[in-house]
Amino acid sequence: MHHPLPYAAVWPTFGDVIDNSADSAAVVMACHSELRWNSIVNAIASLHEQTRIPDQIIVTVDHNVALAERLRSQFRDLTVVLNESGSRGASGNRNCGANAATASLIAFLDDDEVAAPDWLERLIEPFGGEAVVGTGGRSIAAWAATRPVWFPPEFAWTVGAHYRGMPTRPTVVRNVWAGSMVVRAEVFRRVGGFRADFGKVGDRSQPEDTDLCIRMAAAVPGGHWVYVPAAIIHHEVPAERGTFGFFVRRCYSEGHGKVLLRRSVSAVSAGALSDEASYLRTTVPNGARIELRQGLRSLSRIGAMVVGVTAAGLGAAVATLNAARH
Repeated sequence: MHHPLPYAAVWPTFGDVIDNSADSAAVVMACHSELRWNSIVNAIASLHEQTRIPDQIIVTVDHNVALAERLRSQFRDLTVVLNESGSRGASGNRNCGANAATASLIAFLDDDEVAAPDWLERLIEPFGGEAVVGTGGRSIAAWAATRPVWFPPEFAWTVGAHYRGMPTRPTVVRNVWAGSMVVRAEVFRRVGGFRADFGKVGDRSQPEDTDLCIRMAAAVPGGHWVYVPAAIIHHEVPAERGTFGFFVRRCYSEGHGKVLLRRSVSAVSAGALSDEASYLRTTVPNGARIELRQGLRSLSRIGAMVVGVTAAGLGAAVATLNAARH
């Protein structure tokens, strides 16, 4: 389960936050391939249209000199950073961009996402108290093809999107998604940013953002994250990610990655996987009950839920066995 966000407590002071207009904010957008050029352009355009204009827009390019030069020639108002000496992958690339930020708040957006005009403004609103170490927004799937009939809404996390069962109002959560995130820069740097050895590289996916969120929250007394569903991004879902094979692999990868996560953050969070337990105990059964009321046409979605949970469990079991051997 990718970054489950069942709400533990509703943030009680959302309507009384301090005006954060004085906080400086940088946006870091990570990219790596010219194959996503059109998506990169659309993401940058959405940042230029924000109601809260970023103090810095930093595009960080992962080991691709040609793409960095193309961006510099076409977007002269941006800071383009080439990650050529740091670790390859999403975590190292985001850290490289964050190193170039001078703002007190750093937002992260991915190159296959388009931010709504008030995205940054909404994400900055909760930073009235020092205990808020970061915020995250809602991701809406933008399917290249029609969403498969068998695809259960509770598993939209497999394509990096808001899933049925997530909060509908600002809520204190364990973690948010790196593709729509604002962090307090000082705390982010204090914990060393994203773990460069833990995250997405190629087809390997591990919950690097959950890992970061847990470590940042532990670094501040009462530290916590706030999920802001009104801060919206639209996340592209290419046709190949709408296949059942991708769905199964993604569930397996998440189960495998969450066991590795538990080991990595056990020193700062004894209940690192409590949200996953809540997801399995509440979100999935509730979704199944909703589907059962739809009749026979929903059986494929219930079947996909069973397969998804099984695949995640298998991934977790393999990771546990591998750890025991070492």
